[in-house]
Amino acid sequence: MIVVPAIDLRGGQVVRLRQGQLQQETVYGSNPADAARRWEDAGAERLHVVDLDAAISGKPQFDAVESIIAAVKIPVEVGGGLRILEYAMRYRARGADRVIFGTAAVADPSVVQEAVRLWPEAVAVALDAKNGQVAVAGWREVTSVDALDLASQVRAWGVPRIQYTDVVRDGMLVGPNVAAIEQLAKASGLRITAAGGISTLDDLRRVSPLSACGVDEIIVGMALYEGRFGIAEARVALGEARAADR
Repeated sequence: MIVVPAIDLRGGQVVRLRQGQLQQETVYGSNPADAARRWEDAGAERLHVVDLDAAISGKPQFDAVESIIAAVKIPVEVGGGLRILEYAMRYRARGADRVIFGTAAVADPSVVQEAVRLWPEAVAVALDAKNGQVAVAGWREVTSVDALDLASQVRAWGVPRIQYTDVVRDGMLVGPNVAAIEQLAKASGLRITAAGGISTLDDLRRVSPLSACGVDEIIVGMALYEGRFGIAEARVALGEARAADR
């Protein structure tokens, strides 16, 4: 299990939101490529990039995202507003290791299905849930789609990975929804990237045992930017938790 730093982009800046609310934004830098290099230098093994402008207003920040991909040697995954295949194709052509579809999985499944056909191991579906229901359109809309039902559907399409975020906890530093992550992992049988609420090293230790059911990545944003722990400390904590679990 690895910790994956999040780089959320809005207006060309590196930001963090609380529960996806634009009015609760904190800016952490004006140069996304510098942020990427910072996390790579700190020991990150992968970066999670979300284009908030594309997700919320449909206006992709291609240059900012591509500057991140070009700035580092570690794998970069890209999500946010990938509702048409052409955007994903552009990022893949520029070197994105993984492309993440969210709203498209509900609104236009054919986009995700075609992406899986093109890149069988490089596609993930962002399953962002609020009280068990899937949220879309930059989390502004909560659908009637049950998170577990969508997980079953995307597995049938051949999607190898789900990125699960508890919207209520995201950016709030209140701890992860371990029970929901475990339920999704066991029900779907897919590889799982968990996100939302990570605040302390103990939070990481609580998630670590879920590696046994396919949870192999944890996205962390606010806690890293606020200096609550570092990448090296996180790696040690996850290693300790694995050792204690054996």
